[in-house]
Amino acid sequence: MSTTRSPAAPALVAVAHGSPDPRAQLAVRSLTRLLAALRPGLRVELGHLETDRPLLADTLARLRGEVVLVPLLFGRGYHVKQDIPAALAGAPHLRASIAGCLGPHPLLAAALHGRLTEAGYRPGSPVVLAAAGSRDPESAAGTEHTAHLLSARLGGVPVLPAYASAARPTVAEAVAQLRERGHRPAGIALASCFVAPGLFATRCAEAAPGVRAAPLAGHPALARLLLHRYDQARAAGGHAGRAAGRDPWPGAARLGAIAG
Repeated sequence: MSTTRSPAAPALVAVAHGSPDPRAQLAVRSLTRLLAALRPGLRVELGHLETDRPLLADTLARLRGEVVLVPLLFGRGYHVKQDIPAALAGAPHLRASIAGCLGPHPLLAAALHGRLTEAGYRPGSPVVLAAAGSRDPESAAGTEHTAHLLSARLGGVPVLPAYASAARPTVAEAVAQLRERGHRPAGIALASCFVAPGLFATRCAEAAPGVRAAPLAGHPALARLLLHRYDQARAAGGHAGRAAGRDPWPGAARLGAIAG
């Protein structure tokens, strides 16, 4: 009796930003190992936009067949809209899709909550949600949506977005806003919306007076979110983001849909 072998699933290419901090690559590689453990048989590859190796272009050059690029980025800023599609345009030999960025999503809020709890967060305390920052208003809207999701998960406490670069308020400014509302500095917690340690995560943590949560790489909820984005891109089908100016997501939608 003949049997038909089902086609192999597309490789998942995790697209990291890259950092001169050596802890960053260690954290990202731990995340890719967790992805492989959660989805046995799935080929998981890594590519960086800058600084670290392998660069995304090099990873794409050695792959064949079908791939899904999953950005390890939390908002729809320049890297998602320009850099990743540009790298993919240099790999016309691939059948490729680009998944949605990681935020906003309830699984991201779960990971942030988990890291806060691990750091000693006291229920009812206000939170500053630290993110990288972008001049793109859609990226800022995504961070604000994530802050609302985290606030709801924490029972409605104030959660103020703050940024390491390119946008305001800074962490120090968000802390000052909460102090003006009557919150004690030592009672203000920091949620770190970063995948891995690095310059921005360190800068934000140093400006926080209270509990400081760690970045998210290695948290099971973040790994599940990456696989969810991968599955979404596969279900949407198509070949996304090869042409300059095209929206990089198959079945693209605005903020409300990418939170799904």
